[in-house]
Amino acid sequence: MIETERLILKPLTCNQLEKYIKADFSLETELNLCKNPRLVSPALKEALEETILPNVANLNKNYLFSTLWTAISKVDNVMIGDLCFQGEPDKNGEIEIGYGTYEEFQNKGYMTEAVSGLIGWSKKQSNINSIYAETLKNNKASFSILEKNNFIKIGETETLFKWQLTLK
Repeated sequence: MIETERLILKPLTCNQLEKYIKADFSLETELNLCKNPRLVSPALKEALEETILPNVANLNKNYLFSTLWTAISKVDNVMIGDLCFQGEPDKNGEIEIGYGTYEEFQNKGYMTEAVSGLIGWSKKQSNINSIYAETLKNNKASFSILEKNNFIKIGETETLFKWQLTLK
């Protein structure tokens, strides 16, 4: 668990991920959170079922690098979004992150704070040297989060910006 000024970032277990997918408030009940409707997109559901859950269940992997970390507002006691690492660090200590804020909690600085918390945790891990992320070029809010956390744009494709933050 990671704690920031306004948030708690909690890595979800296999059982909790299954409840997350259901979006029937069973996860919120287990975590003693206020119930707030959330949608699990078909793409996220597929990623959870086909990649994330099997990786979290694999005892040979550190599940913290495969699972969703839910961001919980301390004041409202509600889930406001999710973050994840996209697998364990590679041999160079590079790791990729992804994140998303539920619509009603956007533009309040929550995800900037959550990413900062994940960076702080990552700095304490001996096997992480740098963090990467990709954002759609037209998603100013998403790349603004990275800019506020000192990521540097290192490349682009036709539709994406590629970002990096060197930790060590």
